[in-house]
Amino acid sequence: MPSNAGTTRLVIVESPAKAKTISGYLGPGYVVEASFGHVRDLPRNAADVPAKYKGESWARLGVDVDNGFHALYVVSADRRQQISKLVKLAKEVDEIFLATDEDREGEAIAWHLVETLKPKVPVKRMVFHEITKPAIQAAVANPREIDRDLVDAQEARRILDRLYGYEVSPVLWKKVMPKLSAGRVQSVATRIVVERERQRMAFRTAEYWDILATLAVTDAGEGPRNFNATLVALNGDRIATGKDFEPTTGRVKAGAGVVHLDSGGARGLAARLEGRPFTVTRVEEKPYRRRPYAPFITSTLQQEAARKLRFSSQQTMRTAQRLYENGYITYMRTDSVNLSETAIAAARRQIVELYGERSVPPEPRRYTGKVKNAQEAHEAIRPAGDNFRTPGDVAKELSAEEFKLYELIWRRTIASQMTDAVGSSVSVRIRAVSSAQEEADFGATGKTITDPGFLRAYVESSDDENAEAEDAERRLPNLVKDQPLTADELAAQGHHTQPPSRYTEASLVKALEELGIGRPSTYASIMQTIQDRGYVTKRGQAMIPTFLAFAVIGLLERHYPRLIDYDFTASMENELDEIAGGDHAAVDFLTAFYFGSANGAGDRDIARSGGLKKLVTENLNEIDARSVNSIPLFTDDEGREVVVRVGRYGPYLQRAVPGEQQAPAAEGEEGGAQGDRAPIPEGLAPDELTPEKVHELFLGGGGERKLGDDPATGEPILLKSGRFGPYVSSGERKSSLLRSQSPDSLTFDEALKLLSLPRLVGVAPDGAEVLANNGRYGPYVKQGDEFRSLDSEEKMFTVTLDEALALLAAPKTRQRRAAAPPLREMGVDPLTEKPLVIKDGRFGPYVTDGETNASLRRGQTPEALSIEEASEMLAEKRAKGPAPKKKAAAKKAPAKKATAAKKTAAATKSTAAKKSTTAKATTAKKAPAKKAAPRKATTTAD
Repeated sequence: MPSNAGTTRLVIVESPAKAKTISGYLGPGYVVEASFGHVRDLPRNAADVPAKYKGESWARLGVDVDNGFHALYVVSADRRQQISKLVKLAKEVDEIFLATDEDREGEAIAWHLVETLKPKVPVKRMVFHEITKPAIQAAVANPREIDRDLVDAQEARRILDRLYGYEVSPVLWKKVMPKLSAGRVQSVATRIVVERERQRMAFRTAEYWDILATLAVTDAGEGPRNFNATLVALNGDRIATGKDFEPTTGRVKAGAGVVHLDSGGARGLAARLEGRPFTVTRVEEKPYRRRPYAPFITSTLQQEAARKLRFSSQQTMRTAQRLYENGYITYMRTDSVNLSETAIAAARRQIVELYGERSVPPEPRRYTGKVKNAQEAHEAIRPAGDNFRTPGDVAKELSAEEFKLYELIWRRTIASQMTDAVGSSVSVRIRAVSSAQEEADFGATGKTITDPGFLRAYVESSDDENAEAEDAERRLPNLVKDQPLTADELAAQGHHTQPPSRYTEASLVKALEELGIGRPSTYASIMQTIQDRGYVTKRGQAMIPTFLAFAVIGLLERHYPRLIDYDFTASMENELDEIAGGDHAAVDFLTAFYFGSANGAGDRDIARSGGLKKLVTENLNEIDARSVNSIPLFTDDEGREVVVRVGRYGPYLQRAVPGEQQAPAAEGEEGGAQGDRAPIPEGLAPDELTPEKVHELFLGGGGERKLGDDPATGEPILLKSGRFGPYVSSGERKSSLLRSQSPDSLTFDEALKLLSLPRLVGVAPDGAEVLANNGRYGPYVKQGDEFRSLDSEEKMFTVTLDEALALLAAPKTRQRRAAAPPLREMGVDPLTEKPLVIKDGRFGPYVTDGETNASLRRGQTPEALSIEEASEMLAEKRAKGPAPKKKAAAKKAPAKKATAAKKTAAATKSTAAKKSTTAKATTAKKAPAKKAAPRKATTTAD
């Protein structure tokens, strides 16, 4: 598209990939440059605060709450170089087009660019929902002004999240653990996951039985001869199924009026039905019709990508971002199910080409979304352009990940404009009378699809992996009332009720959407945040809350329930939507939330309580940290209360009789009784802490267990579990278990051998002791300051003096491993123009440009990381500067060498005693530890 003669225009987009695509659609009079996302934000810490504001009391917040919630914005350190480039370009052009995304975040970025660049030339807002040549040309031809209502809504959200995080997070630091964070949406999302785990912990399973009959017809005609039917009633009363049991007791619900069969009852009834005649008592046939699904919105795309492709929310959005920026799909952050007339026409044309005219309904389909305050003016996620490209057309242009997601979007879009799936469903009842004159009713259902319609293109998946696919058929014989049947087999089958399923990222996004919490642009970041903060871990697709999450949510529920109330959080989203629509003032909303002004907008309960500021400071001293960090489990058979305590080194179990006097904490230990406690193995889910598992941890694998008494000293030999794993101890002696040993199978003799370490092998000709021991890097022998590794753990107990001296005399050999090839070569950093690669390091994969390294965050994979994300991670790392170097520890004076040989029999006890004395002396000489500096507040935004 040619520019006006002599006119040069600067088009600013958010990413280099988008800039590259758009520049190909514009003429030579256009310069297209990227801002790399947000260019300004609230200060992250005190170092970010400009010098002239450092003395202000509100500077730590970055928001002047006493003067209209004025925000202090600073240019991010990693954006300064790019901003300088944009400032220079802005002086060389005649007009500027701000082409950031068409949502609140994009509108705010456009406004921040104007505030930062301060251009002297006309500035226009250019918006589009797909990156195709016609869409870009139309956007240039129809610019608009920046929408200040959208900007105000985004700014209000950012300030709201800052106030929430900076006021609530310090409460968690003081009462739970340092470095924790609270967030307006992340805390609610965590609560949902914790509540589901509580339901699983309280769940009590129930067993119920029924009978599966394999029935046969004499003359099946064209249909199958055999089919299965399940016992559904006995003597007119319904047979109990899973829904009839109380989840917390495992008992049948009161008033259920069902027959609860156990194993004996089901087997006995099956035996009494053997050889008895079966008769069809009822046949009901109904038409089956299924309408197609609406096109994708952000949340449904994340859900289906998780179910079908096993993508995380972040992975889905990263991949969709690349598809959008390269012109393959429309904008991927949307809550509208609308399709434009152009898109509907394109879909209908392609359906005719691929599936025939019978697959297109007479009238186009139009959908209405269920999401509150959906942006109906936007479009659903669909293939870009006026003529959709099939997956086959783009296969060679896309990565494997991009292709899978594009095909998913294409199929869903096409299917949304196809005909219904139609067929018939059949419900059959069959009766048999047992030898004891019991009337047993069996039921069977069938489904036949006569025209699959949209199912030819797309079948939606379910969160229940055992659920039957919608295109699956269940064919029954042609049955009529009073038709006789014979039973080929009668099998009693048992079932167990199941606890509610854990949330996956997909189902959690769905739950948030149904509650009206969060928006399309925030779902993926919420999923990532609650994992990064250590509140949720993933086992496969399942999201499991940590005990740290239990402590945090417990505190918020008891002392600040309104802050994590679902309706309250949803109401805030609604008010932000009203600000975006120009119906509410942002300052009134923030005032009511923070100060409790009942005159402004905002939640009335918070307003009446005096606002957030008063809420989190007034009753802080009433919060009992020990109570908050204790999660009760149950009372054991001996009347002891078993609780999980969240400590500085992780969660652990403790049990005590109620009211029992507890000893004060030893230095370096968590508070409370030092007796019955056991660490919780990493990876154990809260609902797996059953009484049986807890008993095992205390007595079998994780707690203290006496193995016997040392025959030489008479002291007990104990098996314990510590911070660094299992170990044995006796008096002053301690020794970790070997890699080949298990605490469950450790014998008394093996423990005695462990306590013999370090073992005196003998005395060298120069009078120095030669010792064998086990260390961090495995077994070794030592003479003075010389160490040599042993090739097996058993050698520690068998190596002779001659063998040890030969090893020690040999020169040290260090085999350098060849540098491993990079996991992935990414290309050139758009900021520094240095080549980026991903390597595998000691602590996991990291991205590097040869000078700066940045570890991949939890949930990120080398395959899915984009060049823009890698560039941003390295820029952030450079902005923080090098980590401060630790001071070298003072060297200890060398120990004097022994002057005479000691008897081998007494070596162990003597060495252990020396070790203990030296350790005590060293501890006594240590200078008192300095008090930790006050922790700086960190931004917590959802």
